[in-house]
Amino acid sequence: MQTRAARISLAGELAKAGSLRVDHVWVLEAMQTHGQALVNLLWRILGNDQDVCDAYQDTFLKLAHFGQNEGKIAARPQKIKSYLFRTAANTAISMLRRRKHRQNLHRSFGQQQPAGGETDYGGQLDQQQLRETLREYIARLPEMLQQVIMLHDLAEMPYRQVAATLGISEGTARVQRHRAIQLLSVWMGRMKTGV
Repeated sequence: MQTRAARISLAGELAKAGSLRVDHVWVLEAMQTHGQALVNLLWRILGNDQDVCDAYQDTFLKLAHFGQNEGKIAARPQKIKSYLFRTAANTAISMLRRRKHRQNLHRSFGQQQPAGGETDYGGQLDQQQLRETLREYIARLPEMLQQVIMLHDLAEMPYRQVAATLGISEGTARVQRHRAIQLLSVWMGRMKTGV
């Protein structure tokens, strides 16, 4: 594992090479500090390499350009970790919505779905279809419930970190997660019974 000095040195070398501006060294540090946790979160939400890479890149591009106006130097968000996880989660949810929209278009034109196949309502649901359905339902949750579920269950953060990231109390985080689980349970139950 690289030390902080080695990371700053690497960032300095990248800046000299023209790949990274000196005022953006903090973005590279954020990538090294929070990158793996973001990849884990995005993988659990999106489920495929290409989408994870796209969402990861979009998240850090948004961070690098945070607060940038008319040629001014970009500012840093006050809470970089919170900003990263919220941006990554929102980017992933948007990608899921676009994916669902494309699937609906394929269905409406009578074409076969590119992924997922048909659901076997008479037997057990295919694991991939079940995961896709759960992702779609998470995307439908109100924003606060989405954030809590994604940070606690998908990014595996303890309630203390979820609360700090979202700027809420631990108790509120627990209540929001409980509400999200209840909604998901009802929706998944309806899907299973075909109601």
